[in-house]
Amino acid sequence: MAMHPSSPLLHVTHGFGPVWDADSRVLILGSMPSPKSREASFYYMHPQNRFWPVMAALFDEPTPAAEPEARREFALDHRFALWDVIAECDIVGASDSSIRNAVPNDLAPIIRASRIAHVFTTGGKAAQLYRRLCAPHLASAGIDVPMTPLPSTSPANARMRLPDLTAAYQVVVEAITRTGRA
Repeated sequence: MAMHPSSPLLHVTHGFGPVWDADSRVLILGSMPSPKSREASFYYMHPQNRFWPVMAALFDEPTPAAEPEARREFALDHRFALWDVIAECDIVGASDSSIRNAVPNDLAPIIRASRIAHVFTTGGKAAQLYRRLCAPHLASAGIDVPMTPLPSTSPANARMRLPDLTAAYQVVVEAITRTGRA
């Protein structure tokens, strides 16, 4: 997504915590919540983001209602945790390409306190930042979990249609199934 020359680079903090519990099997990480998600204090809340329709298709269920509590319950029922790589950064709107001065979230406590055995990142920037900022910290903490990058479900990733995204995200269900009930 191209930045408008006059768009302001804003310092933003994540503003809300992870969704997880002790039974979580996988951790799905975005980069930084969009302005719509920060406003709603929940993940993937832009109406055109395809994350929730993709997850619903994977589990052969209706898309959860747009309320955070319905989506939190859906995630926990299906054993996937949600968080973001970044705790704070400088960013223009929702443009991952504009991210500067990223400070990572500390993923170790929730990985240690759950059954998370695989990390997935949504989008190229989240994968890049995970490798650079989170993976070394996890390794120094003695935590070795594989990470698989997935395509972004953002409307900015228009080249991927919903069936393409659903096929790409099938590995999430496979990872959940390998570590317990889907």
